[in-house]
Amino acid sequence: MDMISLVAMTNPSSPSEQAIDSWAQLIRVSQQLLTTVEKELKAAKLPPLSWYDALLELRRAGAEGLRQFQLKESMLLAQYNLSRLIDRLVKAGLVSRTACMLDGRGHVLHITPDGQQILTNMWEVYRQSIAQHFAQKLSGSEQRALSALMNKLKL
Repeated sequence: MDMISLVAMTNPSSPSEQAIDSWAQLIRVSQQLLTTVEKELKAAKLPPLSWYDALLELRRAGAEGLRQFQLKESMLLAQYNLSRLIDRLVKAGLVSRTACMLDGRGHVLHITPDGQQILTNMWEVYRQSIAQHFAQKLSGSEQRALSALMNKLKL
């Protein structure tokens, strides 16, 4: 008997083997898909997906821009070192940083025209990757079912 079975038998509140297997598959597939997108962006000589994520949120913010904490809250990908990412985006001329009128210690971030262009270029590769590695493999009803299941898992 393996360790998972033993734990499940001795602790009824433990996840079932099926739950553990499903969890592992979810994490594995998510990581594989993200790795594939990263490779395709790199092959196209484009920045990593974290840059896309930050630039997209800044574009969505429009003329108001975002403070760093707001950007972190709105990003799709976990960003453990957002300060360094922002520094790289500013250095590359893709993001501007201006003093915050409400808080002299803080800054407001805005996407620049160059940032808009790189975001457009990245989206073309990202869009194709989503189509090829995700959308083409699932029917519309399967995509809706997956979305419904993911919504049930939201915290």
